[in-house]
Amino acid sequence: MIRNRRVMVGALATGLAVGALAGTGVPARSAAAADRAGLPAMLHRLTTDDGAPGALLEVRDRNGRTVLTSGVGDVRSGTPVPSDSAFRIGSVTKPFVATVVLQLVGEGRVALDAPVERYLPGVIRGHGNDGRRITVRQLLQHTSGLPDYLDYVTPQDILKDPLAHHDLRDMVDVAIAHRRVFKPGADWKYSNTNYLVAGLLIESVTGHPYGDEIRRRIIEPLGLNATSAPVDDPSIPGPHPRGYVRPGEGAPLMDVTEINPSVAGPGGGMISNASDLGRFLGALLDGRLLRPAELREMMRTRPTGNTDGRAYGLGLESRPLPCGGLYWGHTGDMLGFETVTGATAGGRQATVMVNLDPGGSDAQDADMETAVQTALCDAS
Repeated sequence: MIRNRRVMVGALATGLAVGALAGTGVPARSAAAADRAGLPAMLHRLTTDDGAPGALLEVRDRNGRTVLTSGVGDVRSGTPVPSDSAFRIGSVTKPFVATVVLQLVGEGRVALDAPVERYLPGVIRGHGNDGRRITVRQLLQHTSGLPDYLDYVTPQDILKDPLAHHDLRDMVDVAIAHRRVFKPGADWKYSNTNYLVAGLLIESVTGHPYGDEIRRRIIEPLGLNATSAPVDDPSIPGPHPRGYVRPGEGAPLMDVTEINPSVAGPGGGMISNASDLGRFLGALLDGRLLRPAELREMMRTRPTGNTDGRAYGLGLESRPLPCGGLYWGHTGDMLGFETVTGATAGGRQATVMVNLDPGGSDAQDADMETAVQTALCDAS
């Protein structure tokens, strides 16, 4: 959901005053193969050099799973990160939303290259934003040119009233009150607005909110018991760490565990845990959620301009692995939590979570990515 984390820290530093918290660390738990890969040391770096209170990594393959933790889930009590932690997954919500839209494509109820106007007449209009010129595919691939509503809904606004409801259509209107970023299809730029519109499209086509369709089509069939798409409930069900932000360099942590997820909606409002995310990605890549034709469309990528070789499909990213080949997944930032999750076509999945966002070191993103890549490459 939140992409420019360093800028956000600066904005928070000027807009908020918070009380001090203190914490202690606990050692990571590990299995022999994970030790050989150096993964405990990577998690330790996240909870020391990078400043996160706690971190969790789960690696899954056809032989089982390994869970590692480091640091604390609650800086006041010093309790460790639960090994079955649920957390806010931020933009990892997007692959779930894209999967539902592609299921509707497979059912003949949505056409990928049809204009958004067909499903949401009159919704996207103004300042060069035009639903008659933007296709469903362009929404899912971030090539629509729609401005990102989070450029205009500030962190200060959210945290001044973290329990406030945010209407989905109103947030779309906030975005399209501003000039389009580029002509649809002419470029690539990540915009959370695309997935807010995709959520409206799901509701228009099915008659049900996007979260209900995700539950019916993905969560229940796969038995993802820790996964939900809450509307306004600010709590995180089940075992979970507290979520924190650091408003500025050297500032004390602020607990933002309870927040109304409607501010993120279909762009980043879901809750899950590492086991469920691994099962979801495994089922997606195995073809258990989409027919072959729709899965191929999802995995047709275009470059994003990042030097790391990242490419974006329809709600799914691909990134090269240092051991060869690539993996599929997504990153997610939501106030209090950051997530990186990925899977290979060979059936290996890895998810890493920290309970700090924003406010970690400049290296936090890269260190989380390195941990996932190392986990996916280690075949010990």
